[in-house]
Amino acid sequence: MSRAIAAVQTPGRRLRSEGKQAAILKAAETLFLTEGYERASVDAIASRAQVSKRTVYDHFGDKGTIFLRVIERAHNAVTGAISAAIDDELTQGRDLREALTAFSQRVVTQAFPSSDYVTFRRLTSQRWPIPQLTEATRDRPERMLEERFTVLAERGEIRTDNPGLAARHFTALTISLVLDLLDTREGAETGEPEILSVITEGVDTFLRAYR
Repeated sequence: MSRAIAAVQTPGRRLRSEGKQAAILKAAETLFLTEGYERASVDAIASRAQVSKRTVYDHFGDKGTIFLRVIERAHNAVTGAISAAIDDELTQGRDLREALTAFSQRVVTQAFPSSDYVTFRRLTSQRWPIPQLTEATRDRPERMLEERFTVLAERGEIRTDNPGLAARHFTALTISLVLDLLDTREGAETGEPEILSVITEGVDTFLRAYR
């Protein structure tokens, strides 16, 4: 739907239009998860959303655009959760070890188990070729963490001339290791004490290198 059309819509029509878009995206998400991107058809999406195929095309253009909107919505939700964790946990004046540990633990116990992250990961790990988010969108969480590490370096809380590399090292030693652990134990329970142990060891290793 063009901006020109949207601009002349009445409030009631705009609400109905937004409701149809939401129904289409919800239906598409379900089908992309259950059928996969390749097998999910626009006809099936329209039927599940209870709209016409023409309506789907009017709002989104094609299946690839629908898929990108679905994964972008999930990615934005996860990015928002990570942004909140950065702002709430990596605060000025807090003990750095405590802050880094709390941030990592919050990400792996709240952001990653969320339905949005599960949806994003399942959709983007499909076997066949799928539309991809732009690099700028995909890397937004990493850039946010790099920005906070730049502030930490400027305050003298960490020693580095490359905050981006420091942020990647930190993530590799903590969050990525927990994800690897969870992946290798798919279907088996991994308790918070074990997760916290991985994180605290990673934080200590990082601080030995960057303080």
